[in-house]
Formats: sequence, C-alpha cells, structure tokens
Amino acid sequence: MKQQLIKIYNGKIITPERIINNGTILVTGDSITAVLEGDAEATDALEIDAKGNYISPGFIDIHVHGGGGYDFMDGTEEAFLKIAETHARHGTTAMLPTTLTSEKEGLLQTLKVYEHANKKNVKGSQFIGMHLEGPYFAINQRGAQDPRYIRDPDPKEYKEIMERSSSIKRWSAAPELKGALEFGRYVMAKGVLAAVAHTDAIYEEVLEAFNDGWTLTTHLYSAMSGVTRRNAFRYAGVIESAYLLDDMDVEIIADGVHLPAPLLKLVYKIKGTAHTALITDAMRGADMPEGESVLGRLKDGLKVIIEDGVAKLPDRSSFAGSVATADRLVRTMIQMADVPLPDAVVMITKTPARIMKVENKKGSLVEGKDADIVIFDGDINIKMTMVRGEIVYRSPEW
Repeated sequence: MKQQLIKIYNGKIITPERIINNGTILVTGDSITAVLEGDAEATDALEIDAKGNYISPGFIDIHVHGGGGYDFMDGTEEAFLKIAETHARHGTTAMLPTTLTSEKEGLLQTLKVYEHANKKNVKGSQFIGMHLEGPYFAINQRGAQDPRYIRDPDPKEYKEIMERSSSIKRWSAAPELKGALEFGRYVMAKGVLAAVAHTDAIYEEVLEAFNDGWTLTTHLYSAMSGVTRRNAFRYAGVIESAYLLDDMDVEIIADGVHLPAPLLKLVYKIKGTAHTALITDAMRGADMPEGESVLGRLKDGLKVIIEDGVAKLPDRSSFAGSVATADRLVRTMIQMADVPLPDAVVMITKTPARIMKVENKKGSLVEGKDADIVIFDGDINIKMTMVRGEIVYRSPEW
C-alpha cells in the first residue's frame, strides 16, 4: 500500500544549524523524507500549513513520572497511555517513563505494565524505555522519595530486575553507596545508562563513578550534595563535580521554580546546550488544577499540595515534585534564563536524544529520522504534535 505523503509548509524550521524562515518538511510514513527551503511541490500530499509558526523537532523528556492525574507507579495500562497523551499535548514526542523508590514487586509490576502499554501507545508520546529512579539512594538526600524503600544496591535484586525486563534504559542511583559501582558496571554492561542521583557523594566519589561510566547527573541541584565540611575541611559535592567534569551531562527541572533564574543561567553558561537536558520530572499533577494530589501510587503514595506551579509537601517545607510540561521548560529557559530559542530547543531535543543514544532516529529535523515534529508559536504554545508521522494532537483553535 502506498504511504501517505505529508507536506508541512510555511513555517520557521528549527534545524541543528539554523532556522529556515520559510521552509517545507516532507514526511512519508513514519520518517522525514526532505527538509527544504521555500514552498516545495508535493503531488498528492496531505498539506499542513504551519501559518508562520515554528516547526521544531519533537521534545524528548528523559525523566517523567506522570501527568493528567496519573502516575506510572499506578501500575495500569490506562495510566501509561493517559500520561503519554497528556504530555503529547505539550509537545513531548518521546519519553522515558520513570519509577519512584519502591519495593521490588512494585518495580517489576510497573515494568510488566510498560511492556503491554507500549504496544498500545498510538495516541501519545512514544515510550523509548524505562527509567528506574531508585531505590539505591542516600537517605539524607531522599527528597520526596519514600524512605521505607531506600536501600543499598543488592546484586540479587537488581540482577533479577534486569533479567525480568529488557525495557530498562536508565537507572538513577547514589554512587557512594556500598556496592554501587559494582551495580553500575553490571547495568551498563546490559546497555543501561547509570545516572548519579539522590546522593551525598563528594568529588572523589563522583570522579570514580564518572570514570566508570556514570555520565549523567539526575536533576542537578535537587537531592544532591554541594560543598560540605568534614572535620573542618571542605569537600566539593556532586554539584561542583558536574561543573568540573566537562563531559558530565546534566538534566535540570527548568520549571522556573525548582531552579531560580541565576542558577538556570549558570547551568547554561557552564554546561551549555551540548551537555544540558531539560526535563519535566512531572508527577500526576502536571496539566491538572491546583490543589491536593498524590506523589507515587494512588493507593499508598505521598499526599502533596499543588500550588505556585509546583508540588509541595503538606507542611510546605519542601518541593515534592514538578508539574511542568515540556513547553513550559522551553518557555522558562527563554524568558527567565535569556537563552535563545534554538538553544532551548536543542536542550530538549538533540541533547536528550544523544544522552539516550537515540540520536540516529530522533532529536533533529533531518532526512531519514523519525517524523517527530512539533509546531508552536512564539510563546511556545503547541499547535500540533506529530509522533512518527501520526498527528496525535492539534490545538482546538488551530
């Protein structure tokens, strides 16, 4: 059967090198077949007029827990599919569903549901693998993670988890824990990215982990050590280590709340677009009204309050998760951190694609790559989201 040709024209195309002010993209099946200047001829094509808006690679969120009233830890196919649909409305075309610290059975159940939901996910952001966040964390840096389940790496446990699922692509842990480096070597040998997270490590420990292959720092500044003193002597923490190690990638929750403008600017200045990925780290309250919500599983998760554009613990003593969507991240970097639009886009497209080793198919508008395309206006309001050649969202007024 002949595949439908789609022509997207009259838009400002954001490419890795420049913005094509009046460009055309041709899509056949699930792939981009041409990126052209001007209004190209395309016989028998379904035509989509971008109306002068930006045409961008689809956003890639490599750390997301939920949205639209659902959490991946709910352990249902409905939760997975509704979260994918929720974030697709905000420009996300690919994501890594992310767990929370849990007992082993909860993790295995979530991984099992992922397998089934992945086959049915045709209306939302594409799943590109699971991200296990925990349970191997420093208790002092648990953040809103449930302390009941935090523990040191157990070879019997993580080997069983790895053997039961081939969907894990990333695992966040604290590298200073007993057995953590051995854990990292094991999962990396299986093709899983080990990331530094919820950690009290000092520079020397981070350096050892980095040299072992831990090349990503999970939500920089959140739940990690900075400069500390031990017996009067100062030690650099994970934050300083991430800056000192040029090739260490970082991800940031760029919702404008977790990190204020000066820190967003500092990350951009030091790590740049090539080593910074924007993430939502969103919980179920993303794209939902403010008020009471639950972090983690609906049946036994942590009660939280959503206000001021963020989730907080009930006593308001700490943040308890993000309610950001990908469009908000891009908007925040432009408006608060003074980052040029093309750079902000790179940090949520090309860079996360490289970090997760999917850059051969995703992350930029290049012939032969997946037709993951977003159209948005100058205020990053999403007009259309296309995932692998299928339109999964159109703005009602567009």
